[in-house]
Amino acid sequence: MSRHFPTKSPKRVIVIGGGMAGLAVSARLARKGHQVQLFEASEKLGGKCQTVEVDGFAFDIGPSLLTLPAVYRDLFIKTGKRLEHLLDVKPVDPAFEYIFHDGKRVVFPNLSHNGTVAAITKSFGAQAGRDWHQLLKRAEEMWEASREDFIEGELRSIWPFLRRKTLLKDFRTIAPFKSLRAITSKYTDDPYLRKIIDRYATYTGSDPRQAPAVLLTIAFVEEAFGAWHVSGGIGELGSSLAKRVRELGVEINLNAPVSKITTENGGATGVILEDGREVRADLIVSNADASKLYATLLEDEQRANRPKKSLSRATPSLSGFSLLLSLNGRSKVKHHTVYFPENYDDEFDSIFKRKEPVKDPAIYICNPRDEKMVSGENEAWFILVNAPRHEPGIGTDWDSPGLKESYAELIIEKLESRGLGIRSRLKNMVVRTPADLEREYRAPGGSIYGSSSNGARSAFLRARNRSPIKNLYCVGGSAHPGGGLPLVALSAEIVAAAIEEN
Repeated sequence: MSRHFPTKSPKRVIVIGGGMAGLAVSARLARKGHQVQLFEASEKLGGKCQTVEVDGFAFDIGPSLLTLPAVYRDLFIKTGKRLEHLLDVKPVDPAFEYIFHDGKRVVFPNLSHNGTVAAITKSFGAQAGRDWHQLLKRAEEMWEASREDFIEGELRSIWPFLRRKTLLKDFRTIAPFKSLRAITSKYTDDPYLRKIIDRYATYTGSDPRQAPAVLLTIAFVEEAFGAWHVSGGIGELGSSLAKRVRELGVEINLNAPVSKITTENGGATGVILEDGREVRADLIVSNADASKLYATLLEDEQRANRPKKSLSRATPSLSGFSLLLSLNGRSKVKHHTVYFPENYDDEFDSIFKRKEPVKDPAIYICNPRDEKMVSGENEAWFILVNAPRHEPGIGTDWDSPGLKESYAELIIEKLESRGLGIRSRLKNMVVRTPADLEREYRAPGGSIYGSSSNGARSAFLRARNRSPIKNLYCVGGSAHPGGGLPLVALSAEIVAAAIEEN
């Protein structure tokens, strides 16, 4: 999409929000020759992609895994640098260890389909290995059928897909009216594989019983393109991109929240900051949550009503409850480890139906063997469990006195019961709730990915990259093509290309 040559029509561009998508689109537009001003509400850039230090222990508190690193290699190349010259990006091997309630476990090697099949066969039997092979064949076919229009393309409407010569074949492959759970059941009845596949729905903040079957592609992407770590923490990727944005001459404004987007004759003309300043521009790119954009920043603009209604029909994504544990000594816990409960369905019922903390959640541990993050014979664990949004009055109020402490204790107890001696090793613990995510990132309810992928129409309920307001564009996890490090960078590429078309 984007090319190396400069724009023929340089514009004054305002970017609202300095998350990864906001930084990526700023870099691409500045490299093209546009005059870019970025306004970020907080005191730091990178959004949720942060590595924080607590008493000499470093933790990735947002993304803790990089997939499709080629997306960022392309971004840096197109903006004048090489990623390899800035960061040490390493494959994580093994990629994951999955541990189940009955003690069974499987270790997935990195970048090896045959190795994964062999590991599954060893743990769960030959039929499970064959089932995984068939699942991944279908996942690859789905990836090829959906990649161009639904992931890398702008998705302005369904018509490009409907005009395909291979429409019927692709329609059957993608299975748009099947859920992820349903497509898995077509290939296997193995309870262990089903839980592993179910977890891919949570990558988009969704319920596997409602999320579209096409999310099976995540399994293919992880296996084919690998799981990667950035030396020093994934947050180093955000820091390097922020540095690149500054080098390209983008005007960075921190602690500068935007209160309103100004419009005239159906087109965006600038922004008003919370301190009262008004800044004019030719184009606006919003990296704010789409629900906030259309409900708050454009509250008087009638053209915002249609996307506002569309977003209101989408299910908000789940949130996350996390612990940062500084631990003495070393353990056998892998870089990426997941402990599954016996009743995984109850997790999704708790979050999306009852809107209450999960009593027996799946527990993810990130334990990087990275000397830049933790020195000596110590470990820094980032623990994450899926959680309902912060919704006082209608759901969970994560600021209720004692709630975060008691829930942290529950998680520690669950891990202790699995044989992990944590209390005897614990030096320090930091607790982060969905309420903290809402405050830090201005994400409504602490939703990690904006809208979930629950429902067959979920892709079309996300905010379009071109808004109905002339000269206003949307990037980031709440816009097409969705959340996660690769997809938000692709949204920036899509918007930069769209701007060049106008």
